[in-house]
Amino acid sequence: MSPSARPAAGGGRWVDVPPERLERFLAGFIERHGEVTVSATSEAVRLVAADGATAECEVPFPPLDVDGSAAYAGLVAHALRQRRVGVMLVRRGGFAAGVFEGSRLVASKVGSRHVQGRTAAGGWSQQRFARRREGQTRVAVGAAADVAAAVLLPHADSLEAVVAGGDRAACEELLRDVRLAPLLPLLMARRLDVPDPRQRVLESTPELFRSVRVLLNDH
Repeated sequence: MSPSARPAAGGGRWVDVPPERLERFLAGFIERHGEVTVSATSEAVRLVAADGATAECEVPFPPLDVDGSAAYAGLVAHALRQRRVGVMLVRRGGFAAGVFEGSRLVASKVGSRHVQGRTAAGGWSQQRFARRREGQTRVAVGAAADVAAAVLLPHADSLEAVVAGGDRAACEELLRDVRLAPLLPLLMARRLDVPDPRQRVLESTPELFRSVRVLLNDH
């Protein structure tokens, strides 16, 4: 998987780097911009090059145990470590939950519930449609919570992190389910932006949650 880049709001660009490519990626930054000064906290590692270019790496699965004697303060070894991670995905009508050992899916369940699409009708029929759709959405998110609880809670004591993804509103509603409260202390701040949850979508999530986000300012 190649690093993917997108513009950053404050300038520069975000690059998502797979942990297996991180060391080479940072070495390439040094080759292009000269020797670097490295500063690190438990949440981020910052490289400032001789020509002024910077690479600010968000620590995946913080905190980082900063090691001043290791390359990049120990970030590469931290990113490469195999972790047991729970994943919950939900969009209107579709949902999935899984437990990963590193990139390997070891437990999962995927499902769906019908939620009507939008309509251009107005008046009383529009209100009736909206109520029906709201009810269908509630049922779908409830089913997503059923699956998340069934798949993840038996592994809660061994999980190092939990990642949520999909539609923001549906995710927020899902996480309000009281059964999932034991998982909330493990929840990562970063929400995965994924399409309708299907088995293949669930299986591909390690490419997202294991990646290291790097803010590059190198022009």
